[in-house]
This record gives sequence, C-alpha cells and structure tokens, in this order.
Amino acid sequence: MATNITLLILAAGMGSRYEGLKQLESVGPMGETIMEYSIYDALQSGFNKIVFIIRQSFEDTFRELFINKISGKTDVAIVLQSVNDIPAGMDFNRERQKPWGTAHAIWSARNCVQEPFAVINADDFYGRNAFKEMARFLKSKTRAQDNHYAMCGYNIEDTLSPRGGVSRAICSLSNIFLETAEEHTDVRINKQGEIKSRHHGKEYTITPGTPVSMNIWGFTPGIFPLLEEKLVEFLNKNASDMHAECYIPVVIQELIRNQQAVVEVLQCDSRWFGITHKADKDHATRNIHQLVKTGEYPPGL
Repeated sequence: MATNITLLILAAGMGSRYEGLKQLESVGPMGETIMEYSIYDALQSGFNKIVFIIRQSFEDTFRELFINKISGKTDVAIVLQSVNDIPAGMDFNRERQKPWGTAHAIWSARNCVQEPFAVINADDFYGRNAFKEMARFLKSKTRAQDNHYAMCGYNIEDTLSPRGGVSRAICSLSNIFLETAEEHTDVRINKQGEIKSRHHGKEYTITPGTPVSMNIWGFTPGIFPLLEEKLVEFLNKNASDMHAECYIPVVIQELIRNQQAVVEVLQCDSRWFGITHKADKDHATRNIHQLVKTGEYPPGL
C-alpha cells in the first residue's frame, strides 16, 4: 500500500478568457487562493507532497506570492512546463511559444514524481470529499506500473458557470469505469432551465446527473511512458501547428480504447466551482466565505 501520495497542480495556463493569472486570485478572508484551499483539503486527506506545474515566465511572481506561504508546511516542488521539453528525437516549429497542453504538463513532472499522484487544475475548487476519495484510491496502489487509474466524476449541473458557457468533458460509464470523455463547448443553462452544449457543430441537450470530468485524475508513475508515447504521436501530426494542444481527457480516452488503461470513476459528492470568466471571482469568493462561516474552513489557512 502506498504511503506517499502527491498532488500535482496544473498552474501553467494563463486563462485566455480570464486575461491574467487567475491561479493567484484571492478568494479567501485572508487573501487565500483557490489553490490554497485545495492544498489544505489535500493535506487533511493524507497527501504529503505538492508539485506545481508552472511556466518560467511567471516563476518569480508565483514564488513571491504563493510558494513562500506554504514552504515548511509540506514537501513542495516546482516543475517548469516548457515548449522545448518534448520527447527525444522530436522537433517543432520554433516560433511556437505556448506549451503543448495538459497531457504535456503532466508528462513534464516525470522526473519529479515517483509515487501515486492526483492531478488538479489550479483554479478549480473540488471539495474535500473529492480529495478524500482520491487519497483512498491512491493509497491502495502497490505497483508503480499499475495502469488502473481514477477520475472524480461530477454531476454536470454542479459544474456550470452562471456567467457564460464553459467547456466540459461529458463522460459515459460502464458500471464504475470510464468509457468515453467527449469535449463539449458552450455548456450552459438556457432560459428554460435546460442544459445545452455544442459538440462537432451540433447543439445537444444534456441530462442532469450526467457525469463530467473536471480534470481531477489519479495516476501511478506508469502513466508517464504512456503519455510520452501519445506525445510522440501528437507531435508527429501537429509539430508545425502553433496552437494545437494535447489534452489529458483525449489521451485517457485513447488509452481506454486501446486497452492500455482502465479508469475508475469515483463519486465524490462535492460541488465544484471555479474561475473561468472575470465575474466568476465574486461567485467563488462568496462560496468560500460561506464555507468559512459554516466552519468548513478556518478564517485563515
């Protein structure tokens, strides 16, 4: 049984719709970020190492505003996601500056993580029960190459923004295991209270209770060689593209389809919220302050 489990936080994205470092926005009573509440929940749930994936362009700001707060409270490491860090023998359009997406971000941590680990987005609030369920799953891992992974599933109606459409990976399950995760865009509630989305140019109506992925995954180090294999395939097709990205839900779906991995969907019974649009910050702040008021979190972390 694993004794050490790591939380890998994806914080390299700039947020094109947000226009800034939303990872460092204050939402708590003492200026805490959403990341700090995720770290608090993770430590309470048994995680004992935190690894941040960031870009070098804001490393100094990140260290000054955030890393110094948590140093000494747990093991902490930083990994810089770079467009130049790609599998050996591969090349790309050297005018490109943007890294290669979330699958590449996770692969960037291959030399820093040797234990079972969870992956989360920096700007998403997942709820403590999600971390407890994921920690329980990861602590059951006994082999580094175990390719039985996990994902926390959320009901779609618990993940929408009142400020506008969002993108969501709509999931289908076989028993408790993930079968598909298809990216839908402009997911929103219309005036009639229906959940609508766009997928491949068509509009869909999504049934409440449909599970979605919010990019909280549980892996063993066995994922790294599989990610490298998929990155090679991706770069062979997209190395000259200035904007293409290799997304982790797409990679996971390919691994499932090729029978290279199975993904158990954990029911976390939590309500998600996050910062996608500028106006979402006020909503997130109100939610956090309410959780502090009810005693879920202390007034200062």
